[in-house]
Amino acid sequence: MTEGLRYAYAVVRDTGTPEAALDALTALEEVRGVAGEPVRAVRHLGLAVLAGAVPAEDFDEGPLRRRLEDMAWLEDMARAHQRVVDTAGAESCVIPVRLATVCQGEEGLRRMLATGRERFASALDRLEGRVEWGVKAYAAPPPPQEPPAGAANGPDSPGASGASGASGASGASGAMSGRDYLRRRKAQRQAAERRWGDTEEDARLVHHTLSGLAERARLHPPQDPRLSGVSDRNVLNAAYLVRREDSAAFAERVGELAGRTPELRVELTGPWAPYSFTDPDQTTAPHQTTAPHQTGSAGADR
Repeated sequence: MTEGLRYAYAVVRDTGTPEAALDALTALEEVRGVAGEPVRAVRHLGLAVLAGAVPAEDFDEGPLRRRLEDMAWLEDMARAHQRVVDTAGAESCVIPVRLATVCQGEEGLRRMLATGRERFASALDRLEGRVEWGVKAYAAPPPPQEPPAGAANGPDSPGASGASGASGASGASGAMSGRDYLRRRKAQRQAAERRWGDTEEDARLVHHTLSGLAERARLHPPQDPRLSGVSDRNVLNAAYLVRREDSAAFAERVGELAGRTPELRVELTGPWAPYSFTDPDQTTAPHQTTAPHQTGSAGADR
């Protein structure tokens, strides 16, 4: 069946072998797509797009736009999309296609390949044998400090202004004065600012070091804690393009850097398909798109 809607996941080289022998398809034998469908290859002009048939009630233009506003549905779709791309790219070079790219039948997929042929072929040449690693670094807030002796009688403490008579006189020597209290608070703020500055400098050092080990690096905006669920401050959110054979050494170096910066929590994810590097000239990958929404970029979400 060649008609109906087709959801596109990634573009690979057409090696000329039978479809079942394509490395990417072999890896996907047990993996299902965004609608629970099997993934197959549609070939054209030396390329092949990995795609699956999806139902119009969910993926036609109108229903899809409404569905994309359902965050739970969108998250499930994004995870399924990523699972297909990363499984296909585990042993071979793939160029991820933008999330929610839907074409009219196999002919629509062939038009996508024809329109983007030069770009897809160039990206496959550049990215052959490379993978993407994601590195995030977080600066945890400083631990709460113990209040000094007498702080309970400081200007913020209940009843501080009500102390009088003999009891007020007897506690005066041990209580923190308003001036001392404000001085201490100022010192705490300054210490916190220095700490943030130190962690940001540590993050710059981590990025500089890892960039020297990678063929390319890309900085993504810091993650929003409301979306990531991580309360610690994100001071580094980067992606690195690394030769597949250099991946073990890269991961080892990340571990070493994490051990040297105890106030910086460093997370390594990957290896992924090179989501962040499919276009050499832009900060986001070029896409065929049928719906206006964020791409499934690894360096931002992984």
